[in-house]
Amino acid sequence: MTDVVEAARRWIGTPYVHQASVRGAGCDCLGLVRGVWREVLGAEPILPPPYTRDWAETEGRETLLDAARTFLAERPTSSLREGQVLLFRMRDDSVAKHLGILTRAGTVPRFVHAYSGRAVCETTLSLPWRRRMVATFDFPDEVT
Repeated sequence: MTDVVEAARRWIGTPYVHQASVRGAGCDCLGLVRGVWREVLGAEPILPPPYTRDWAETEGRETLLDAARTFLAERPTSSLREGQVLLFRMRDDSVAKHLGILTRAGTVPRFVHAYSGRAVCETTLSLPWRRRMVATFDFPDEVT
């Protein structure tokens, strides 16, 4: 997973741009994960359809969680490992819709993510973030 961590850190400083996934030019949280996938594994398995900032909330569908379960390998949230994709629910009553990539496990875990109003950054996985975490995933070993 060292390749994933190194790739994620190369995106730090990329401006937040909704629906984008171009390192240095712009990305959102999904675009960050898509870009790291391309850098580490090659072509993406699918391109996501256009989505609004409040996507899936109006319908209450777990679109992002379902997609992650389709293309990534779900792991227990209790055993974090560097390079894992973290999925968050930003409010208790909302669908999961924020992603990050764990860059350091252990006593002071950190993750890289993109969110509105900020460039891609590396943040401590503090207790408030941990409480919002819904699922963790490994990138596949290879694309078939």
